[in-house]
Amino acid sequence: MKLKIIATVAFLACLGLSEQAFGANQQDVEQLKANGGCPRCDLSGADLTGANLPGANLRDANLKGANLSQAVLTNADLTGANLEAAVMTAANLTGASFTGANLKSATLENTNLTFAGFMSANLEAANLKGALIQLTNFRAANFRLTTMSNGVVTSDKSYGWALQQGTQPQARQDEKKK
Repeated sequence: MKLKIIATVAFLACLGLSEQAFGANQQDVEQLKANGGCPRCDLSGADLTGANLPGANLRDANLKGANLSQAVLTNADLTGANLEAAVMTAANLTGASFTGANLKSATLENTNLTFAGFMSANLEAANLKGALIQLTNFRAANFRLTTMSNGVVTSDKSYGWALQQGTQPQARQDEKKK
């Protein structure tokens, strides 16, 4: 009986410790709210719904699983940030920089991405449905299985796969036959 109690207490203690290990660092959250920026901070899983953070410096920050729905991050610097599985529904990301950021499985539904930069960003399995995309730079971004703003899901093959296989677009193949 005592062994069961000890085992149960040990198990619950481990659960409590593991929950803290994967949550946002509360000091980092406070720094972000006070200073409007927190580069290289651990904000994983943080609830930043409706946060007003224009021009925020979040370079290389860990925002994995964070909720940034309806947040204002105009002209924010999220270069190299980890936004895997982050939720940014209806956020204003106008002019934000996501260069080299990881947005794998992120939700960007109905977001404003006007003038935003996603150069070399990983948008694999991200959801951009309904997003406003005007003058947005996606140069060298990974769009594997990405839901685009019009609801179309991209191929499960990377762009480079077609080039490696030596395949050509149908229009070019038809031209060669003539």
